Amino acid sequence: MARVLVADDESRMRRLVADFLRREGFTILEAEDGKQALDMFLEDPRIDLVILDVMMPGLDGWVVCREIRKRSHVPVIILTARAEESDELFGFDIGADEYVTKPFSPLVLVARAKALMRRAQTGGGDLRRFGVLEVDGAKHTVTVNGERVQMSPKEYELLTYFIDNAGCALGRDQILNSVWDYDYFGDARTVDTHVKRLRAKLGAAADYIQTVRGVGYRFEADET
Repeated sequence: MARVLVADDESRMRRLVADFLRREGFTILEAEDGKQALDMFLEDPRIDLVILDVMMPGLDGWVVCREIRKRSHVPVIILTARAEESDELFGFDIGADEYVTKPFSPLVLVARAKALMRRAQTGGGDLRRFGVLEVDGAKHTVTVNGERVQMSPKEYELLTYFIDNAGCALGRDQILNSVWDYDYFGDARTVDTHVKRLRAKLGAAADYIQTVRGVGYRFEADET
């Protein structure tokens, strides 16, 4: 049974999220501030997903997310009333896998949680090489020129989706529906943001992900 840590200083909101997740069979741990959330995460290696509010006393959600990402690739959902684009981009930049703004649909949040955990737990057993890029499906690792590249689960899934569809022009909506694995309520900037981060991390292999004007993106590299 998957374990989810829900951290929010608003007890009503925390209970709402926890109740919907429990109905789907998740085991829920609740934290009422950032410090408690981080302590609980560090003490429990079985946590499969973290849902963080941003504005919490003690340590805010940004700090908690950073600290979690230093130690783990466990999926993180930022849940906040801060809807500015700069906040969303910042959340992705520090390692969040999803950014959900309040008010939100609890059913959509549950769908996102399920999709994240399903993709984090799914792995292939193949080792694939494209020039300087190597992707190990069994270990969920990526290397460029022999150097390990640290990626969030979402970045890894995005990269492997591109690889699985190498040579095909993929539209942003198509990428959203396939990689995020739910009916996404938002706009295509989510894809652009993740592609920008992914290219930055890939370094010498960044050009393997090409922009297709008016469509989206295409992965173009010969498998070796």
